[in-house]
Order: sequence, then structure tokens, then C-alpha cells
Amino acid sequence: MTGTDTPWGRWEPAPLPEVAALFSAGTASLAGTAGPAGVAGSSRPVRGAPWWIAGGYAVELAVGRAFRDHGDIDVLLLRRDQLAAQRALPGWQWWAADPPGALRPWAAGEILPDHVHDIWCRPGPAEPWRIQVMLDESDGTGTEWISHRDSRVRRPVEALGALTPESVPYLAPEVQLYYKARDPRPKDEEDFAAALPVLSPGARRWLVAALDRTYGRHPWSRRVAAAGIERVR
Repeated sequence: MTGTDTPWGRWEPAPLPEVAALFSAGTASLAGTAGPAGVAGSSRPVRGAPWWIAGGYAVELAVGRAFRDHGDIDVLLLRRDQLAAQRALPGWQWWAADPPGALRPWAAGEILPDHVHDIWCRPGPAEPWRIQVMLDESDGTGTEWISHRDSRVRRPVEALGALTPESVPYLAPEVQLYYKARDPRPKDEEDFAAALPVLSPGARRWLVAALDRTYGRHPWSRRVAAAGIERVR
């Protein structure tokens, strides 16, 4: 982990085990009981909000080793579950990127507008930023993930990530690489190079199809093809 200075204060990312513990406890607290239409009081359990470690840490978890420094740590939530972030981080400060490129306080219980995809979180005003929460879209049932970058790129929520041996959920590397591909920075190129050997044939085909659909013929598609995976048309 490395610290990073920004116009809104310093970033010192929280350790991965701490983030996992906070979100495991916070999202589980959403579980309760509900009736057939979500009416409280029934004996039928409600599943907690899904979440995934995202960003460069997700790639490292998929690869199985650390290979670079990180200026932040990301957690992905579905937009419909956004208030799970406040429950996971009670007493913290939450600031929404609204509009993108600026920060403003996120009030308790406030439902953020659809153009907000990033939330910065810190324990207090004198503390560095520790966790970034990213919001992404889903269908009305919450069972299908929909990329906010291109609504044609979709995937079942249950197939959006994987679990570490310690049961920490992380975003599937092909999905994370899809987001990194829009304007790759050196660290994104490093993540792609590290992740490519561990992608399954199905993951490689999915990535190429998503890249081509959103960005046209992408340089990463050629590198996937060069690795021996037939391009999906």
C-alpha cells in the first residue's frame, strides 16, 4: 500500500482484511426477515447485499499474489444496495463524486443519483481517505449486472466474482479488466499482463467480446488472441 495526495486530502488505503471484515459485517446486517413482497415480520430470510473487492486488488486476488503498490482500495456494490456502504462504515465520513470530478458529503439515508458511481470514505475529517466504494447497475430483480459503461454488457450477478480461500469476494478479473480498458494507465497495463495467464478460456472470450462491443477492436483483444484464444464475433 502507498499513500497518495489528492486535492481533497490524502489517501492511505485500509488493509484488505480490514475492508473485508467491515463489509462482511455491514452487509450481513441488512439480512432480516420479510414477507412475499418484502414486508417485515415474515419468517422468510432476506439475503444480505453482495459486494466485491474491486480495482487492482481484485486482479491480485485472482492472480494469487501481490505484484504492485496501490493508492486506494475499491469495493463494488450494486446501486440498489448503496446504503450497505453506510451500514458497513457507521460513523465514517462518506463523500460522493457528484458531479464526477468533485466531492460532496453523502447524507445518511440519501439515495444517490444515477450519475454518481464513486464514493470516498474516511473515519473522520482529520483522517486520510481509506476506502472507495463504486456503484454499478443491475436489472430490476438484482440478478443481472449491467455495466454502467455500456448497458449491452451484462452478466449474472452470481457470476460477477469469485471467493478467496478466506471467503473474501472479489470482482472477476475479466470484468475488472473491461473497466480498466477504456484508457489504460501503466498500472492497468501491468494488471492486464498479470491477469491474462490466469484467465480461463471462457473469461478470455467474454473479455474480448465485451471490449469489442464497447470500444471497437481494442489492443488488448489482439493480445488475448495472441495468447491463443479465438476471437469471439
